[in-house]
Amino acid sequence: MSNRNPYNQNQLRDYSSLFSRSGAELWIKSNFDSINYKIERYDLKWQNIENATYLDYLKYIYQILENNYQNEYVFKNSFLNEWLIKEIGHNKTKVYNEFRVGNAVADLVMFNGNSKVFEIKTEFDSSVRLDLQLENYRKAFNQIFIIIPEKKLSTYIKYDQNIGLITFNNNDTKKFTLQREATNNKEVDAETIINILHTNEYKSIVKSYFGELPVMTSFNQFKICCELIKKIPNIELNQKFIEQMKNRDLENALSNRYYKEFNQISLSLKLNKKDRNNMLQNLKSPIKS
Repeated sequence: MSNRNPYNQNQLRDYSSLFSRSGAELWIKSNFDSINYKIERYDLKWQNIENATYLDYLKYIYQILENNYQNEYVFKNSFLNEWLIKEIGHNKTKVYNEFRVGNAVADLVMFNGNSKVFEIKTEFDSSVRLDLQLENYRKAFNQIFIIIPEKKLSTYIKYDQNIGLITFNNNDTKKFTLQREATNNKEVDAETIINILHTNEYKSIVKSYFGELPVMTSFNQFKICCELIKKIPNIELNQKFIEQMKNRDLENALSNRYYKEFNQISLSLKLNKKDRNNMLQNLKSPIKS
């Protein structure tokens, strides 16, 4: 983070709201009221910049946030751009945002040959719920990583040695550094897995392993399939779970070249390439003077 910060925390917090999920949903509808409000409050000069667009302004704000206010959006987006995007697109790799696992919601998860979960703790986050989160993640994922600001390494190094640690330093050319590799664990919990799966997915697993589906109704299919899935050897269940997650109808419309500032929004809103392009086209509208 920059040592010289010309912006106060309230202004930066206000800026960060532009990259919220609700804010982005308005851009898709060509509603720029929230952006106009920020311009009128903090950046009136932008109304007089010839040919300036909302896209230009948001890129400008993102740069301010990246240099001065490492909130969750910037942290996640930086990790996507600097780390995960290199693996996306290979072997049907799928990345999910805000992925529910038991009593926790994981920041980012990735499925390729293994399942990986990434829990982000910014400088504004506490570690109060981390033990509960890790307990849930161990039941479903092969590898667990915590991503933290470099200056907080001493706080998180005490956690389970099987947990991987990745540190972030915005002042380094290489922003993210692997401090400790995660142990690869194939022991997943059948009940946790079936509660993640959609109905067609857990039925597909049962059929592929046992050769057919038992007689069941819509009222008892979950219970019956749950009991059968518990009988599948753990290593095979782990692999079948990963295959189902990789086969979900989800298009990771991310770019490692253009408009990287909006990758996390694309992931959060589950935008396909067409939806992402439409959103960006809307943002190319000239700023209202």
